[in-house]
Amino acid sequence: MSVTEAPPAPPAKAEVRTPSTRRRLVPYWLLLPGILWLLVFFALPMVYQASTSVQTGSLEKGFEVTWHFRTYWDALADYYPQFVRSLLYAGTATLLCLLLGYPLAYLIAFKAGRWRNLVLVLVVAPFFTSFLIRTLAWKTILADGGAVVGMLDTLHVLDVTAWLGWTENNRVLATPMAVVCGLTYNFLPFMILPLYTSLERIDGRLHEAAGDLYATPATTFRKVTLPLSMPGVVSGTLLTFIPASGDYVNAELLGSTDTKMVGSVIQSQFLRVLDYPTAAALSFILMAVVLFVVTVHIRRSGTEDLV
Repeated sequence: MSVTEAPPAPPAKAEVRTPSTRRRLVPYWLLLPGILWLLVFFALPMVYQASTSVQTGSLEKGFEVTWHFRTYWDALADYYPQFVRSLLYAGTATLLCLLLGYPLAYLIAFKAGRWRNLVLVLVVAPFFTSFLIRTLAWKTILADGGAVVGMLDTLHVLDVTAWLGWTENNRVLATPMAVVCGLTYNFLPFMILPLYTSLERIDGRLHEAAGDLYATPATTFRKVTLPLSMPGVVSGTLLTFIPASGDYVNAELLGSTDTKMVGSVIQSQFLRVLDYPTAAALSFILMAVVLFVVTVHIRRSGTEDLV
């Protein structure tokens, strides 16, 4: 560089553009419809039901908020058998769904091959018809003198279930077994789909690596497949247990007065007895019990990841 030549100018600093206020607000505007939906159709009804649960009065004279919290204790004292029955039926149906759904989800994820999409369609096919129609169909399937009841009687299964108190007089309808069968059938897809999604994400090379380390199929399942599929197990059990515990359609159509669940009591208190405070209190007690069971289940499962 000569003496008369000017030194090179320093490089210009890159201009840092900060996002405008309008652009920063875009995510919040996108969330606004969902937030409004939750407020209008979830939060406000919850607040209304909470106020209803502490009211006193009658439909003729009107209800007023008197902060009568004893309604909760009276509702629990009067209907605790229905609460226990609901949790028992829902827990049994959830366990059956897991035992039936896990092998099927495993086959779809790893063995179905080109038939995978067809099998998945068959899994969700029951959703193409009404929940009510599907439940009514079980009245025909479990009818007295039908093929299913006859086969169970021949295999002496009904003797075992009668000893457990789930059937009586060699019949299945209007017994706890019928209600659990209806719950299991109606909520089985809610178990299979999360399990399939979780299993399908597992890298097949992990199974190959386990085989290279001389792990047996049982050890591979216990050490690799099952732990990695736990998010699906948790999601499936929650999606099955929560709606099953509050269901009343299966208990109404397939059960009897001795198999009434708490959902049936809530429906009766709202629509027949017209005791709105008791119905609202029962709803909140059920919600609290389910939340407690769900929290314990998630903590004991060892994973908080959901599919």
